[in-house]
Amino acid sequence: MSTPPATSGEHPRGELMLTEIREQPGTLEGILSGGAARARTVASAIVTRRPRFVLLAARGTSDHAALYAKYLVEIMLGLPAGMASPSTLTTYDARPDMTGVLWIAVSQSGGSPDLVDSTAAAGRAGATTLAVTNNAESDLAATAQLHLDMRAGTERAVAATKTYTASLLTLWLLLTYVRGAPTDAAHALPERAAALLDEPDVQSVADRFRFAGTLVTTARGYAYATAREAALKLMETAYLSAHAFSGADLLHGPLAMIDQDRPVIAVIPEGAGGQAMRPVVDNVHERGAELCVLGDPSVAGGGDCVLALPAGTEEQLLPILQIVPLQRLAHTMALARGYDPDAPRGLRKETSTW
Repeated sequence: MSTPPATSGEHPRGELMLTEIREQPGTLEGILSGGAARARTVASAIVTRRPRFVLLAARGTSDHAALYAKYLVEIMLGLPAGMASPSTLTTYDARPDMTGVLWIAVSQSGGSPDLVDSTAAAGRAGATTLAVTNNAESDLAATAQLHLDMRAGTERAVAATKTYTASLLTLWLLLTYVRGAPTDAAHALPERAAALLDEPDVQSVADRFRFAGTLVTTARGYAYATAREAALKLMETAYLSAHAFSGADLLHGPLAMIDQDRPVIAVIPEGAGGQAMRPVVDNVHERGAELCVLGDPSVAGGGDCVLALPAGTEEQLLPILQIVPLQRLAHTMALARGYDPDAPRGLRKETSTW
């Protein structure tokens, strides 16, 4: 394995990504103190329009934030929700009737042409359109009828970290206000996120998995978005072949590839999603794979390694915390494998798709 230079431009390797990981507690605090009023206003506009279905459009990391929101919509609001396929509206020029649909486009940059064009098409087809971006001046923000700012500030590393957790909290606030429920449970998040920044076991997990060729991440429920995002971070920074599966889907075929040479990271929260992972981890144990548990090790009957989370956080809010040690794991493994997580090869900060 060749080792690239120790610096990327004027910065030591990984400094930008690590700095932005560490900015997350402050970013979350800023959303709670400065973004709540706008989220409440947008929620009021949505309630007035009485949507009967929610479609979520996104790419990359934002796709995982949208997946998290899908669970919130279906569980908290009792509305059916789906992940949109922007290409049906752009590449194939489909024009489905979207009367009664709430279309939520999630994008850090707000600049990808397919999201801009599909959001415009959704509005013309009768949908109420909302853009959730980290750029209030973006084309997507201008195209949508409603806009929410993630308020994460400038993100310079290619791998999204603080914009991901910012999008999760922004979507949670919005949908909680749509439901008409209190948001007090989120107030402890900044402090709890800060406590995860120096989790000592991250280094030992990175050392354990440093030479893995393939790794599987898995979870169920709200945490499934965490498994998906963790795999993406490991792929784009450490160049690891990481595969994310719903725990249920893992049992429907992919389990066959699990063995002692393919470690598994299982996200197991306290709550229903964690309990649903019991048969999954039992099967992983039976196949002799190394198992790293993020969350509640009691469900897994233990694990070869454990990354703990602060107790007392509601399951629907845990994804905002779960990803922090996994971001650090991706950063640490990238450096250990000789790569610069700030500037993954072949990638740019803003990716345009059509």
